Amino acid sequence: MFIDSHCHLNFPELKEDIDSVLSAMRENQVSHALCVSVDLPSSVQAIELAEKYGNLLASVGVHPDYEINVEPTQFELTQRAQHPKVVAIGETGLDYFRLTGELEWQRVRFRRHIQAAIACNKPLIIHTRQAAADTLRIMREEHAERIGGVMHCFTESLEVAYEAIDLGFLISFSGILTFKNAASIREVARQIPLDRILIETDSPYLAPVPFRGKTNQPAYVKHVAETIAQVRNLEVAEVGRATTENFIRLFRPPF
Repeated sequence: MFIDSHCHLNFPELKEDIDSVLSAMRENQVSHALCVSVDLPSSVQAIELAEKYGNLLASVGVHPDYEINVEPTQFELTQRAQHPKVVAIGETGLDYFRLTGELEWQRVRFRRHIQAAIACNKPLIIHTRQAAADTLRIMREEHAERIGGVMHCFTESLEVAYEAIDLGFLISFSGILTFKNAASIREVARQIPLDRILIETDSPYLAPVPFRGKTNQPAYVKHVAETIAQVRNLEVAEVGRATTENFIRLFRPPF
């Protein structure tokens, strides 16, 4: 069995056909999926899906790309995270790829999410793109090691992976791992400890080979597991068991 540790089932591409998405999960042995919010309205939608479907979970957070008029307070984040199907704070972090200029607001938001995660005792889902040094620095300064979490959709170096692992974080690989030009990421997946690895789709984005360019969905997470198994010379079932155990240990889901 597999668990998709990061998807966006509340996005229109998937929500409008949610029954088919869930059916495909069952057919491909994907038992559960974590629906990750990107802003406060999407957290409401994610929680609603998790309430309706027993094998879905939710998170609460605001993505670093989202420039909004009113920033979420720590109180708002922690209050929304009290729901029993909410297992994490995020996604949060830093992204210096899509946005340029003065981005201190991103760093302030990131710190607030870390503080909220520590306050409500729920792990972090961290997004970082072209911002690894600042991401790790803020994680250390805010003592993110007190709560741990996951570096989602990992595309950084082996050194960054080990620095995050030293802070108590897991490393999650997406469909990018299957891309032809992702040899360096596959090397990270080969070398880091298996008990620090999660798998995800980040659907509806980043569909793995052989579905690259199409709408992604949680059923496709098995292709990420297959690639990890290949580079580590393991059985796919072993990767499935390990990543499922890692997910349960980190997020402490109510199942």
